[in-house]
Amino acid sequence: MERNQSVVTPRRAAVAIACCWIVSFLVGLTPMFGWNNLNKMRRTHELNGSHSEFVIKCQFETVISMEYMVYFNFFVWVLPPLLLMLLIYLEVFNLIRKQLNKKVSSSSNDPQKYYGKELKIAKSLALVLFLFALSWLPLHVLNCITLFCPSCETPHILTYIAIFLTHGNSAMNPIVYAFRIKKFRTAFLQIWNQYFCCKTTKTDSNTIAETVN
Repeated sequence: MERNQSVVTPRRAAVAIACCWIVSFLVGLTPMFGWNNLNKMRRTHELNGSHSEFVIKCQFETVISMEYMVYFNFFVWVLPPLLLMLLIYLEVFNLIRKQLNKKVSSSSNDPQKYYGKELKIAKSLALVLFLFALSWLPLHVLNCITLFCPSCETPHILTYIAIFLTHGNSAMNPIVYAFRIKKFRTAFLQIWNQYFCCKTTKTDSNTIAETVN
């Protein structure tokens, strides 16, 4: 009997999640390690000969280095993975559609139904990818304009909206999962009933465990 090497075990899932969080922390906290505009702001303050107290104006484009946001954040950690995931999803859709178009004998284990479910899940994950691009690309486009066209002025309201979209993206994914995937929707409703409405059923823990697995 052949051993399946691609099985997702709880340990592998935990390692993958831990790696994602570690990389996220390192990338997100890089400005705190020194790649920011603090020294530039100090030099500007000293060159102006101002005797007033040095005060940092807490605005996104003031404290965050655009070189960090564009070259390191966007060109390394956002754009390449986004394009790679797009290519992977295109290949997944292509393979699933090829399988669905094949003639299936009546003695098979209903692969049409199986690949139909796979196609639905792939569409849900593609929607998540699309929402990610829709939420994050506006901010990175504005950052590129700020870096490569210093004379171009972008309204602050656009920057605030773009930042709001990036924060809102984290709230979109559970909603997409709940509406597109039945098991997630059932698990969310049961978690809501159990922890917010204080309603429990005997099958709550089993259903939630099945959804996670």
